[in-house]
Amino acid sequence: MAVARNIRRTNPITIVLACLLGIGFLIFIFSSQDASIPSLHVPGTRHILKSKDAASNPLSPPSLPFVKPNLKAGEVAPPPPVVHYHMNNVTTSNDPVANRESVLILTPLVRFYQEYWDNLLKLTYPHDLISLGFIIPRGREGNAVTAKLQEQIAKTQKDSNRDRFASITILRQENEPPLASQSEHDRHAMSAQKERRAALSRARNSLLFTTLGPTTSWVLWLDSDIVESPPSLIQDLAAHDKAIVVPNCYQRYYNKEKGQSEVRAYDFNSWVDSPTAQQLAAKMGPDDIVLEGYGEMATYRPLMAYMAEIPNGDPKKTVQLDGVGGTALLVKAEVHRDGAMFPPFAFYHLIETEGFAKMARRLGYTPFGLPNYFVYHYNE
Repeated sequence: MAVARNIRRTNPITIVLACLLGIGFLIFIFSSQDASIPSLHVPGTRHILKSKDAASNPLSPPSLPFVKPNLKAGEVAPPPPVVHYHMNNVTTSNDPVANRESVLILTPLVRFYQEYWDNLLKLTYPHDLISLGFIIPRGREGNAVTAKLQEQIAKTQKDSNRDRFASITILRQENEPPLASQSEHDRHAMSAQKERRAALSRARNSLLFTTLGPTTSWVLWLDSDIVESPPSLIQDLAAHDKAIVVPNCYQRYYNKEKGQSEVRAYDFNSWVDSPTAQQLAAKMGPDDIVLEGYGEMATYRPLMAYMAEIPNGDPKKTVQLDGVGGTALLVKAEVHRDGAMFPPFAFYHLIETEGFAKMARRLGYTPFGLPNYFVYHYNE
């Protein structure tokens, strides 16, 4: 009697065909997934922004260059694609140039100074890694500012200019500025501060939330009044590898009594908190704010503006701060992504950039200042 076999004899051709079918099925499955979720190189991995790295829609994302599609007559542009971004690959390091980290420079623009734009163009950080964002008030003055800005953009962003920026976004505010006059005296009047800075907070937040893209590593807030800074500003600030870092803002002026040009402190919003300021806040109503730099409200806070060691101070020296100014402020994008914004309301009796510093501290981030590293404000 024949012995029963436990393993049935199989034709080798059948095995080969089965393997080929299995491999083909796996290729089909994984290629379908890749097609449905397009990938995008992030700054840490790409070497240069090319057309393949450009957004295929102006809304996806705002921090990459957008190339308009060549549509035929009657053809409708496709909707924004659904894109999978690997956010863990977005780095923020002390050597952002070597790691090709994208920087978003944001400026609330009420007045246009040619010196501001010229200083911006002098920045030595690779311009193909820089995106610019502006928010401009509506109205006659805003229209004039927009026209001047667009004139400069047209020159800078020419196809023949190899040093053009990655992208530029211009927003227009819905509301008119709260102050009829934008002179330096009227802007800094104590009675105007809460309303003015609340409006500025809303403008900053609108600009930030509209332009912050998934590939952004750093956000540099740069006021339109900053007309002079070291060309290596971004590299110098990022080299400290701090979540929030602010340089000292001074102003050049002509001293008539001495007959010579000198410098003086300008921004007093970068400070270390004091017991006096905390006691003032404790006695305030829930909607009241503590203001810095006014004799009517003496806080006795140590101000970074007066910590400068001129002329021989170490520009790399850092100090921990509780409040920061926004004339020039470098922030790791993750701080904003974690929810730190500019409160247009009294947040622990602080508002705007000082409120932002308080909010960032509540989220676990520590602001730092550079008392001997200077940027310079326009002198009206």
